[in-house]
Amino acid sequence: MTRRLLLSYLSLAALVLLCLEIPLGFVYSRGERERVVNAAKDEAESVSAYAALSLAAGRAERDLPTRVAHCAERIGGKVVIVDASGAPLATSHPVDVRATGDLAARPGIAAALRGTATVDVRTSTIGGVEYLSVAAPVGQEARPAGAVWLTVPTRTVHERVHHVWLLLVLGGLAVLTAVAVVGFAFARWAGRPIRELEQATHDLAEGGRFAPVTITKGPPEVRSLAAAFNRTAARLAHLLSSQRAFAGEASHQLKTPLAALRLRLENLEPHIAARGRGSLTAAVTETDRLARMVEQLLAMARLEEHAAISATVDLGTVCAERHRTWQPLFAREGVSLVLFAGSVGPVLAVPGAVEQIMDNLLSNALRASPAGSTVTIELRLQAPQRRALRDSRPRWVDLHVTDEGPGMTEEQRTRAFDRFWRAPGAPKGGTGLGLALVQRLAHASGGEAVLRAAATGGLDVVIRLPSARPPGETGVGPGADRPRRPKREAPALPA
Repeated sequence: MTRRLLLSYLSLAALVLLCLEIPLGFVYSRGERERVVNAAKDEAESVSAYAALSLAAGRAERDLPTRVAHCAERIGGKVVIVDASGAPLATSHPVDVRATGDLAARPGIAAALRGTATVDVRTSTIGGVEYLSVAAPVGQEARPAGAVWLTVPTRTVHERVHHVWLLLVLGGLAVLTAVAVVGFAFARWAGRPIRELEQATHDLAEGGRFAPVTITKGPPEVRSLAAAFNRTAARLAHLLSSQRAFAGEASHQLKTPLAALRLRLENLEPHIAARGRGSLTAAVTETDRLARMVEQLLAMARLEEHAAISATVDLGTVCAERHRTWQPLFAREGVSLVLFAGSVGPVLAVPGAVEQIMDNLLSNALRASPAGSTVTIELRLQAPQRRALRDSRPRWVDLHVTDEGPGMTEEQRTRAFDRFWRAPGAPKGGTGLGLALVQRLAHASGGEAVLRAAATGGLDVVIRLPSARPPGETGVGPGADRPRRPKREAPALPA
């Protein structure tokens, strides 16, 4: 805003200066030319009167050369006095008749010798130099006794005109500089309420504490905007605080009854007949499912509430840790869990997001995998094509979790990320929130989540995360960018 205001001030000032200085420059230039011409006319008339007196007194040969020399020095040009026949009587500079021609034939001198009352002003070129010439008759008789011819180089006139334009340009630049200084100060003062409002908006967007902006400064439109922002921000802060309070209270109020309900159901087991044990087991399973749903809903609420900032995460280390944690559970169900972790380097992700993504994906894969099948965790580095020594395009790391279960159709894969949606015939115990949470965590980390059909008939879940490696870095040693696929080994049984 400051730059735009300053630009508008300078544009307006420049337009005003152009509208004033261009006509003023032409007026001053024309006035300067007229002043030079008038000065030459006055000199010509003065020399003419002096020559007439000298000729009448018979002192022309003695007085005229001195007078002519002084006059030429004063005007910076040349002065020639001729008699009635056009022969030179006195000159300030040597006259070459062959170069200048017959003086009496020159239009200005000829007009003066004919007794023209007005002074004849002409522009001519003599010896390659442009001159302003002025001729005046000597004496007031019908047939003058001679003529005075003054020539002034037009360079002198041009220098004075250029001097006038230079003064106008320097004056205009000085005015523009003053306008820029004053305009910048005024623009900063006028834009201060907008900057305060912008800073408050950024603080609110980044999750900072809401502080009302001042609405007593600035123009009425800005004060109205600040008041509307304060009302909107206050309402948003109230909604966020209400959501935060609900999440905290719901977490406490729901977990305790669910835990008590599960405990009561377990205590009923000795008092239930054999034919009712199936219903009791189903009730416990639904209780566990409800507890997991509550946990996932609260996790999604916290994720939507806070705009987390991505940090550097060692994806290989996290995958290895989750592999060790889940391996006993997979072994108990007769499912193999295999990890292929290549040299992919760190990634950028929201703190804690990779762990939650892995837990949800491995939980879904375990429920969908039959006994004797294999669930594979694999990391792949998607590097750009090496067509240049330094490629500035980003690189990605793909996390694949592949199972050998029934898989999904293409239509089911497009709906799998919807909240509370479950595929027909899906195993019991799911909440329909796991994949939705996985997608939100991937997007919050700057990546994406994709479902593909696996070559083994199951589902291949791909989580793509941005690599934290600089674009120009290619790893250590040849082939470091390609994940090495180790020999597949049977998982060790838990001790």
